[in-house]
Amino acid sequence: MSQVSSSSSLASQSQFNQDLLNFIQTSPTAFHAAQAIAKELAAAGFTELRESDEWDLLPGKRYYLKRNESSVIAFVYGKKDLLSTGIRMLGAHTDSPCLKVKPQPELNRKGYLQLGVEVYGGALLAPWFDRDLSLAGRVTYKTSDNKIASSLLDFKTPVASVPSLAIHLDREVNNARTINPQRDIIPVLLQLAPEQTLAPNFKSILLAQLKLENPELDATHVLDYEISLYDTQAPGLIGLQQDFIASARLDNLLSCFVGLRALLQADVEVSSLLICTDHEEVGSTSCCGAKGPMLQQFLERLIPDTETRIRIIERSLLISADNAHGVHPNFSDRHDENHGPLLNRGPVVKINANQRYATTSETSGFFHWLCEQNEVPVQVFVARTDMGCGSTIGPIVSSEVGVKTIDVGVPTFAMHSIREMAGVADAYYLYRVAIAFYQYPLFLSFS
Repeated sequence: MSQVSSSSSLASQSQFNQDLLNFIQTSPTAFHAAQAIAKELAAAGFTELRESDEWDLLPGKRYYLKRNESSVIAFVYGKKDLLSTGIRMLGAHTDSPCLKVKPQPELNRKGYLQLGVEVYGGALLAPWFDRDLSLAGRVTYKTSDNKIASSLLDFKTPVASVPSLAIHLDREVNNARTINPQRDIIPVLLQLAPEQTLAPNFKSILLAQLKLENPELDATHVLDYEISLYDTQAPGLIGLQQDFIASARLDNLLSCFVGLRALLQADVEVSSLLICTDHEEVGSTSCCGAKGPMLQQFLERLIPDTETRIRIIERSLLISADNAHGVHPNFSDRHDENHGPLLNRGPVVKINANQRYATTSETSGFFHWLCEQNEVPVQVFVARTDMGCGSTIGPIVSSEVGVKTIDVGVPTFAMHSIREMAGVADAYYLYRVAIAFYQYPLFLSFS
């Protein structure tokens, strides 16, 4: 396995991975991920900005802001003039494919309380069966003085499951199985008493959980919610030599964590920015998604003069960090024969002729050079020509803001499954490159 070999580097990698697993464990939803990111930024001395306030940003200071409680921008305002340095940007997304609870979800079938769910994003549905599931998300409620407030909620313990149908009742399940998302993946929460004819109201369940988590909370009535199911199995290291990370939401909390920890090491002489946006898995079209105005509005407030802003963006670069497809040993034919990234062999540069990724030869060349300078191996992914290609926030931000962009990510198995798999070396490799990027001293001109 190609890893950094010194004992000190291995110890640093091990601690980094443990911190990564802890971050994912405490981030069952995009709301919780943004909260965890903001908490770490505040602990490191970043000042929170509120978009409703007037700003007075000062060079040498560090700031962050949230939107919708699910997206975060963090900014190190360098002491050097922005025109002389540009801005180093790294982008990732806080959301992952999952099952989300419908607005009126209660179902009483054969005496079992079930919840109607929607599929969020391009989820692999089969792995959701027979898992110990919990509920988490944001709840909006009314207070005793008739005001509206919101709080995050996390049941943490297993409260639901989607049981498989026994093979005895579906003899062809291993030969030809289809999953109907409306009918087949409805979770079971509890069994009703024989005399019960009405299923418990889901909002009342949420209200009770809110008060259990925070007894002092002034909540009298749940108005609405954004609640998701998630797998309660903790992230962990697996393999005979613990070569791999197994976890939910590696796509793309891994990249958020890499960007966060790298930004904390950023050189205060130059300006660096981290943007972790919501809704990438469903197209990024929202007020807090990459296709929304969040980053553009931040840059406009940071640099009000249009001509100056355009000049600075021209001297800037965005690393769009989102997991890449590692070549699966059972399905190697699904990859182009010359472009099959391996786990634990370094970050992957993602290229697509049809602009599904925003990488150019200039931005790719810079990233390869940066990896070389920091003794980090690098790989390349190109989809098979006869297969479709996924996309990232890279092309969206590049086209919306006009910033030069490269798409990269760590190689991963089982992307969009309820439990994904990555190499123990790769997140730390990407972290080392991101630190170097945030400390790069000169503006990024390719002319």
